Amino acid sequence: MILVSGATGNVGGEVVQALVHAGEPARVLVREPADLPVEQAVGDLNEPSSIGAALDGVRSVFLLPGYRNMTGLLARIRRAGVERVVLLSSLASVATDTRNAVSQYMIRSETAVRESGLAWTVLRPNAFMSNALRWLPQLQAGDVIRDAFGEVPIASVDPYDIAAVAVRALLDPNHEGRMYPLSGPERLLPAQRLAVLAEVLDRDLRFHALSDAEARADMAGKIPEEYIQAFFSFYSDGTLDESQIYPTVEQVTGTPPRTFQQWAIAHRAAFTARTDP
Repeated sequence: MILVSGATGNVGGEVVQALVHAGEPARVLVREPADLPVEQAVGDLNEPSSIGAALDGVRSVFLLPGYRNMTGLLARIRRAGVERVVLLSSLASVATDTRNAVSQYMIRSETAVRESGLAWTVLRPNAFMSNALRWLPQLQAGDVIRDAFGEVPIASVDPYDIAAVAVRALLDPNHEGRMYPLSGPERLLPAQRLAVLAEVLDRDLRFHALSDAEARADMAGKIPEEYIQAFFSFYSDGTLDESQIYPTVEQVTGTPPRTFQQWAIAHRAAFTARTDP
């Protein structure tokens, strides 16, 4: 049995689908029952004492980072007889300046996993292609997308591919003790991603790059200030390079990573459901 955390999110949801497709027994940990195609257990990873039933019979766990007591959580997982953990982390953990809040919680999570006594694999993906879904409200309102860091190219990765690597690591001990950087096959600026989306949606979309001052004002009140500072460290100061293209997805899965166009086509309904008249 494999336990999946974050099953209602972009990557966790893809992990669940991949396990179902592979015919592997899976259970998801949720705080409240959800519409998911697998067995569910209710619990809260911030409260390790609440997940005993969820761990019954589990041999592998797909784990998100940043829970309140990662060391205690992993100790609880190990006591339940779990053999391995696959942690979804980030390249923020190896940015050139890791003093920011995002890097710090990624580093704490990775350290706790490595010191847990469990077999482990850590995934460090670039930014997700699914981050483009944040443009939905603007697409509903019109054809101009305003966003930050317009001059920063990113080789973003499809959560589908992150999940494919995660499932291999959950099932195969040959991936134990590995840190996997993950990317898509192409580095694109935000305007270039929008151009691909415009073609897929058959719309005339235009990108407006926000200045740093405009971007800070736009983020204020929506994102904790310490995360805003981290994003500006990464993308304005250049302490995080997500333009690198890594061969990891194909090396692990045998299949090339998906392009942004493939992601956009696969998720077209998510945009048209909210943007069609």
